[in-house]
Amino acid sequence: MKNLPLHPSRRSFIKGLAVTGGGLVLPRVFWAQDGGSPGKKLGVAAIGCGGKGESDIEAAAKGNEVVALCDVDARTLAKAAAKYPGAKTFRDFRKMLDEVKEIDAVTVSVPDHAHYPAAMHAIALGKHVCVQKPLVNTLWEARELHKAATKKGIISQMGNQGHTFDDNRKLKEWLDAGVVGKIKEIHVWTNRPIWPQGREVAFAPAAVPEYLDWQQWLAATPDHAYSPEIHPFKWRGFLEWGAGAIGDMGCHNIDPIFYALDLGMPQRVESNVCELTDIAWPRGATIKYHWKNHPRVGDLTMNWYEGRGLNDLQNLPAVPEALGDIKFGSVGFLIIGSEGVVYNKADQCRDPQIFPQKRRDEFLASPPAQKYERSPKAGAPQEEWTLAIKNGKPFEFMSKFDYSIPLTELCLIGGLAMRVGQPIDWDSAKLEVTGQPDAARFIKRAHYRAGWEYSSDKI
Repeated sequence: MKNLPLHPSRRSFIKGLAVTGGGLVLPRVFWAQDGGSPGKKLGVAAIGCGGKGESDIEAAAKGNEVVALCDVDARTLAKAAAKYPGAKTFRDFRKMLDEVKEIDAVTVSVPDHAHYPAAMHAIALGKHVCVQKPLVNTLWEARELHKAATKKGIISQMGNQGHTFDDNRKLKEWLDAGVVGKIKEIHVWTNRPIWPQGREVAFAPAAVPEYLDWQQWLAATPDHAYSPEIHPFKWRGFLEWGAGAIGDMGCHNIDPIFYALDLGMPQRVESNVCELTDIAWPRGATIKYHWKNHPRVGDLTMNWYEGRGLNDLQNLPAVPEALGDIKFGSVGFLIIGSEGVVYNKADQCRDPQIFPQKRRDEFLASPPAQKYERSPKAGAPQEEWTLAIKNGKPFEFMSKFDYSIPLTELCLIGGLAMRVGQPIDWDSAKLEVTGQPDAARFIKRAHYRAGWEYSSDKI
């Protein structure tokens, strides 16, 4: 099957433009810029139709028309086609995007390594994209994806649904009002991975199932033998195709804090890992991020805990005295300040609590006024995204790429510190580790298959 050129052909680019009165008008991607047409149906397409892909396209389809479906698994594709009988079906997303002119917007719900080429191909053709978290699994790809989306002016969204919740805004209002006083430290934890990582990762080559297009599953990554230990579920544990536990859950668990405090990038990151191997993310890890002279919070540390340690117990922070005899669950975060603690016991910001009781009663006796707009589609980022497209502009509070690319970067530099194996000084402007040029091999994928070399300057 013929691969797409490194950038859209002249025909592909011109098909989105119309000539009128001797001049060019904006492509169809901007049909709602004049104030929007909320009643008009979008033509939506799905890249990845199973698992999260199934719920993503179902949400995006509300009030719209599913015009095309793509999945590398013939069984999954057949199931989706039965649900959306009017949609054209494909195994290769490049062919789908090039051929189906009715597509306005695309959901990307495939393994992490394939997010980048799928989203870049769609953006190159002026399609709006909603991409599952993490947006990519290399730092260079994150930067290129942001540049491309900005260049093409599309409306973007990351599928971290917690960002749509009301409590995300409430937490920001609380912290603006000084709920815990001067913030001293932050702790965030997850029980992930719940798939093999470290020395538990196994690989045994096997025959490719007849229903699977393995070459399309590999996407831009180098040729590799198929194994059921990779697809359909355990790919997250592999360095090549996944982003590990912090990639999977960081965009959920860290999101409320990143948003509420306008954290931006830290200057230094250090990690401690258990069983990192040449092919797999570690069985467990802790990461410490350091901000120096942050404009809002001054000097700050944030600690991330994932998986299990050598003692086979989950990595967890110590319980602050203000929380009494509370036992931590498998996920949560703490914001510890001079006057109290905010504790959230979920993998997104849901029902955060103030401790100790005295501080809670004092603060909530006169809570801060609501000042941040709430999402009209709480819990449904895909619906929020399609509504924004119809309105002709993104909502300020969306997890659009202007916001979610930096959040993804924060998670990926945690993974970078794991792989480097020593503390790193991160230069976000240069996209490099200061004084450690060898770290570059972890920042950009070493090899891309021929015909899959997407970049922002070629769209």
